[in-house]
Amino acid sequence: MEVTHVLSVSAVLLLGVVVVLLIRKQGLKALHAALCVLLGFYLASSSMAPSINDFGDTMAEVINNISDAAS
Repeated sequence: MEVTHVLSVSAVLLLGVVVVLLIRKQGLKALHAALCVLLGFYLASSSMAPSINDFGDTMAEVINNISDAAS
């Protein structure tokens, strides 16, 4: 499960950078970004959380398989 935690931290950092860039370059309002963060917290505690985590894990595996196939 160590790899999963690394992927989670990487995903959080990547999404954080994307949000900052959207706020600065594309005019995303800070309030809108804050609402998205709140939605994420509520989703994390909902019954949908396992499905969302499974989807994230599946996408990480797909990306890993693509990079392995390219090597």
